[in-house]
Amino acid sequence: MAVAVAVALLVVLLVVGLANRGTDTDIADAVALGERPPAPALTLPVLHAGGGVGPVGRDVALADLRGRPVLVNVWASWCTPCRDEAPVLERLWRDVKGGGALVLGIDIQDVSDDARGFIREFRLTYPSLRDGNGSRTTRGFETTGVPETFLIDRDGNIAWRHIGPVTAGEAGQVRELIEGL
Repeated sequence: MAVAVAVALLVVLLVVGLANRGTDTDIADAVALGERPPAPALTLPVLHAGGGVGPVGRDVALADLRGRPVLVNVWASWCTPCRDEAPVLERLWRDVKGGGALVLGIDIQDVSDDARGFIREFRLTYPSLRDGNGSRTTRGFETTGVPETFLIDRDGNIAWRHIGPVTAGEAGQVRELIEGL
């Protein structure tokens, strides 16, 4: 029964994500025009500490991270493309953390134990926050599914948005964007 419910939930989320693909949002429109809209005023608990974000369970506001570029990746353990991009993001984190930038995951629509298992499986060392039902993150970033990635500049504004997984082929471009901030 639990597996059937999980499969049904996954199907619903995929349908919603596909239905919303290509749907413009205020953030998407602004970034496409070269503008930098403010990042949402989110405060979420730490799921996995790292990079000066923690300890686990402590609430962290995105505003607290101003002063350095932050690559925010919205993910879930049940998301197959998220599994594909996790090693890419870990390599990016290792490449940029010495320069003061931060890679930050936000786990949404997930079970905490599954999310922690995902982090262990991929040996992720960058921090992640938790938004259990995903409503705050989805509303704040105007996401249409997972994964989605946002680059927030030092002033707390969204400089870049990417729908879908960050691939190994795109990692160099993302690194350059981060270093450019």
